[in-house]
Amino acid sequence: MSAATRRLTTAQALVRFLSAQYTERDGVRRRLIAGTWGIFGHGNVAGIGQALVEYADVMPYHQGRNEQAMVHAAVGYARQLNRLSAQAVTTSIGPGATNLVTGAALATVNRLPVLLLPGDYFASRVADPLLQQLEHPVEADVSVNDTLRPVSRYFDRVTRPEALVPSALGAVRVLTDPAETGAVTLALPQDVQAEAYDWPEEFFAERVWSVRRPAPDPAELAAAVAAVRAARRPLVVAGGGIHHSEAEEALKAFVEATGIPVASTQAGKGSLRHDHPADLGGIGHTGTAVSDELARTADLVIGVGTRYTDFTTASGTLFQNPDVRFLNLNITGFDAHKLAARTLVCDARSGLELLTEALAGHRVEPSYEAEYRAGKERWEQVVETAYRAQDETAVPTQTQVLGALDAVVGDEDVVINAAGSLPGDLHKLWRSRSPRQYHLEYGYSCMGYEIPAALGVQQAAPGTPVWALVGDGTYLMNPTEIVTAVQENLPVKLVLVQNHGYASIGGLSESVGAERFGTAYRHRAGDGTFTGAPLPVDLAANAASLGMDVLRAKTVRELRDALAEARASSRPTCVYVETDPAPTAPPAEAWWDVPVAEVSAREAAARARARYDTEVAERRRHL
Repeated sequence: MSAATRRLTTAQALVRFLSAQYTERDGVRRRLIAGTWGIFGHGNVAGIGQALVEYADVMPYHQGRNEQAMVHAAVGYARQLNRLSAQAVTTSIGPGATNLVTGAALATVNRLPVLLLPGDYFASRVADPLLQQLEHPVEADVSVNDTLRPVSRYFDRVTRPEALVPSALGAVRVLTDPAETGAVTLALPQDVQAEAYDWPEEFFAERVWSVRRPAPDPAELAAAVAAVRAARRPLVVAGGGIHHSEAEEALKAFVEATGIPVASTQAGKGSLRHDHPADLGGIGHTGTAVSDELARTADLVIGVGTRYTDFTTASGTLFQNPDVRFLNLNITGFDAHKLAARTLVCDARSGLELLTEALAGHRVEPSYEAEYRAGKERWEQVVETAYRAQDETAVPTQTQVLGALDAVVGDEDVVINAAGSLPGDLHKLWRSRSPRQYHLEYGYSCMGYEIPAALGVQQAAPGTPVWALVGDGTYLMNPTEIVTAVQENLPVKLVLVQNHGYASIGGLSESVGAERFGTAYRHRAGDGTFTGAPLPVDLAANAASLGMDVLRAKTVRELRDALAEARASSRPTCVYVETDPAPTAPPAEAWWDVPVAEVSAREAAARARARYDTEVAERRRHL
């Protein structure tokens, strides 16, 4: 080994190291950390900040406005590139660091890589306590960055320069591990960031991390083949792991060989193109009628790359066949073992290819294919009804907003959403035309994700039309990255839907006996009561004040024209529309467990509890 060294600060060494890390899968190499988002304050300005200036030629820098939003942008970037490339986020100590927690949780819940570099207090304790320091009376080594431990897949506090070597290598190992990835946190005391050290030259050598495609165990594969051959009503549940593995073509080959239909989770939607005969759309509480009907009678559920959240399983009430069994193909044993399943622990693409090969000649009964294809046709008429506007001069409903967007987008467009009533409408109704078109963050369902995520997706896919679909509640949570879009000339398209309240939670509140309390935006009168008048808030003017071009649409026709204009624009553009609040989306096809007050003096809650007791009785434990 060479004895050559290079004298750099810890922060400089970290930036140089990160600039030399690459991933490789299927012979394609990518830069692992393609850029760094940052907001500077004491704790990172003199360390990481100086290092980013020093090495601006090898590490691009992006200026953010909100720490949580920077993480969302990095997550959007990583998801668009199938987790093969990521971004870092640096913050000051104190509130800058704790603002990372929500974004870190979102990344880890969704198994998406992001590197977090928060500043930390002095390792030497020479300045103690310092500005923004949390003092703990019995644990002196605790800092606010410890809040990131439970939401990180890897965490380390680098308290000496030489500790960076194993810590940085460990961080990259987790970032590039398809089974373990998520948020990775390296907390960096500000004195250590600025401290110089003689680093071995090998630390800065180009390093390529192979992203594995593990094949299934032969015994597990044989058992899986036997289970599929024995099934009469099998159903694939496609999760986000199909996209991460780039297994869409393998899934298509599997279903075309076997005739087994596919229903998708929020993360898995788009695994098959919407007009494929075997694509049944979303599954679960926000699923389609055809998917949920088949799920109730399926005798084998083949989960591919799914975590089986409560929305997917309808809180344990969806899969009702007394003889139903599960076969889970997943890169993590943790997820593969859910629902007492037979397991196929492997990469999604590798597993599907080998399963297709081993099932050569096997196909479901023609009557089963005819059944689900007829159900798909019936559901398509439901979509058409929800999208269609009888009067194009009328105020659009929310589903008609989706219909207008559906008429404008191309196969390459990306549509982003995360929270509110839109995820349910999109899961039921959206016609995904390509693997990356449907970008729903529904693992954490984080309000405020959409706009910053659109920035990350736009960075990952320049030239691609990227749409952030945002309700008024979500917009008010986190609009500030509009300024970043303007600064970086990222031509994202924002569809801002104004319905004057938290529509999704309002509906849920009504259904559980909480009477829509606290879910509408209304004036408070002088006597303290609320009136029905909407607040005089102009969100379109706000978006314009932050630098966006704004197009206001009052009718269905104006909306469609505005969407087309926004798609053609080379600048960040907002289409603002107030919607008719009348519900036009098809109702939920399956239940979701939100516990209702067991006792109450209010009639609405008592009625809701009676309904709840009926529904919860259908829950099953799959053992």
